[in-house]
Amino acid sequence: MERNTKTGKSPRADHGFTLIELAIVMSIIVILAAMGMAQYRNAHIRAQEAVLREDLFQMRDAMDQFYADKNKWPTTLDELVSDGYLRKLPLDPFTKTVESWQTVAAEPDPNNPTAEPGVSDVKSGSDATALDGSKYSDW
Repeated sequence: MERNTKTGKSPRADHGFTLIELAIVMSIIVILAAMGMAQYRNAHIRAQEAVLREDLFQMRDAMDQFYADKNKWPTTLDELVSDGYLRKLPLDPFTKTVESWQTVAAEPDPNNPTAEPGVSDVKSGSDATALDGSKYSDW
């Protein structure tokens, strides 16, 4: 077998990577990609949860303002939009629809028993579970 006079190695030793080296590098790449995908998925869910919290806060605040102005709860969520308390109803970030919001009826007013009870709270229509283990429909 001939040897390279400058490096002392055979010419065959300079031709690439072994199968073991390639397998190790590919394994490391697969592990890092899997970790990155898990982080991306969790970040996406956390962003959707933040949007849901903000939407619920804005709608509940609009209902409180409606009640403070008119001394009654809105009969529907659409009434908040038609009276200018909200520009439009937000999409539920998990169901991707406006129709899935679940409304909670207000307690009847003992001072005005003939008045409609109206809507005093709103919740998500999603039956999914949050990252903290709670249901989105309980928020």
